[in-house]
Parts: sequence; structure tokens; C-alpha cells
Amino acid sequence: MKAVHKVPDLRQALSGLNGTVGFVPTMGALHAGHLSLVERCRRECDVVVVSVFVNPTQFNDRNDLKNYPRTPEKDLALLEGAGVDVAFLPGVEDVYPQEDTRRFDFGPVERVMEGPLRPGHFNGVGQVVSRLFDLVKPHRAYFGEKDFQQVAVIRELVRQLRMPVEIVACPIRRDADGLALSSRNALLNPAQRKAAPHIYRTLCEAAEFANRKSIPELCRWVRERIDENPELETEYFEVVDGRTLQPAADWKGEHGRYGCVAVRVGEIRLIDNIKLC
Repeated sequence: MKAVHKVPDLRQALSGLNGTVGFVPTMGALHAGHLSLVERCRRECDVVVVSVFVNPTQFNDRNDLKNYPRTPEKDLALLEGAGVDVAFLPGVEDVYPQEDTRRFDFGPVERVMEGPLRPGHFNGVGQVVSRLFDLVKPHRAYFGEKDFQQVAVIRELVRQLRMPVEIVACPIRRDADGLALSSRNALLNPAQRKAAPHIYRTLCEAAEFANRKSIPELCRWVRERIDENPELETEYFEVVDGRTLQPAADWKGEHGRYGCVAVRVGEIRLIDNIKLC
């Protein structure tokens, strides 16, 4: 594996490799969820590139940026063990040699759920992903479905910019107790970590009887059920169309209905989702 930090070194490393390039962009603090993306990329592509970069432009909360876990040495060891060809660990000045002033409009997919609560977040995602795609020039890029809305935004980004990249969404990986794997899980204290799996248990219960309740009834039930745990506070639970991400009025739709949730666990914010029907 070649580990590089500068753009010229990335270009040199890629120039010596041939075939289909697969790319897994990450913000580091890697876990089994990230490695599952790498494994799929390895199966489907000739060349595997992984970036580790905590992107400042997608954080609307400066404290969140400051506290985001960073474990570069551990990350590199995991990537080498996973058979990655090139690991790219740039600094801010390498990704943004000049200030990125671009403003994207991703339409309805960014105006629900995370969009209103994290102003500027998806614009920052658009900036960094498009920049990394320009640098790596992948044929395929792999993202986890835990960030359900982000995947939809990135698909729209690629469409708008006419980038020749196939976006591959991969299933959520979970701990044995059901908690969706996330770098932010490392910030939970023991009581919070014990409480957090209640989120997924509630989603599973909701999926069992989704069609037997109206959507407003189910949304109310999920919020109340999660908030029964004193460590948890629901920010939102929405039932949305599987393609448009717009709030669903009923259970009928060719793209399915998904339940998407964001929950505060102390100062930590966790998101999750499940297919309801």
C-alpha cells in the first residue's frame, strides 16, 4: 500500500496502476463499517483508493469538528490489512488550495431531515466529494447507507456535474447489539453506549407493524418510544420515499418507505434508518 499526503504524490501513485478504480472516501476513525466498503470495492475493482480527510466545510458545529475522532496511525494499519492500494491522507491545504466558494442546490433531497438542522452541511459534502472525485478520478465510489440522505445528495451532485462515477450504496453494518457502526460511537460514555442500541430496536419494532398504523401515528410512536430512555432525545423521525426522500403521506410507493431518525445522546448525534415497506 502507498500512503500519500500530497496531490502530486497521489497522481504519481495512481499513474502506475491500471484498471477500474474504486474509491472509498472517509473521515477516518475507521471501523468495520468502513472496511466492509473497502472489501466490496476490492471485489469489484482493480484498484482500491481510500481517502482519510476530516472535511471542515461540512461541519456546521465547530465543536463537532474539533471533537471528531482522529486515529491516523490505526487507520493506516487497517487499510494496509484490507488490501488497499493507495491511502490518501491530505491536509486542508491539499484539498482546498484556495477557498471553495461554490454553492450547490441539490433540490428537495437536501431540504428535509438533516438539511434544515445542519445548514451548509450538504454544501460542504458537495465541495469535498467533487474535489476528491476530481483528484482520484474513480470509476466507482462506495458509501454506506447509514448516511441515507447523503447518498441521495451525492447521486444528485454527480448528476449535476455530469461526473462519470458510479455511486455504490452499501448496507449498514451494525454491532452485535444492533447499533449502527459510526466513528462517533467512540465518543459515547458507557451509559450512553448501553442506551444507544435502543434506537435500532425501536426501528425494528416500527417495521413490524408499520402498515397497521398511519404514518403520523407511527412517527409519534417512534419518537415517544426512543425518548423513554433518559439518555436519548429524538431530533426527528421521518417516513420518506426511498428515492425522493420526501415525507410520505401513505404506505404505497414503488421505491419503498424508509424510516430515518436522528437522536441526541448527550452531546453526540447519531443517525440511523430502516426500510419499513
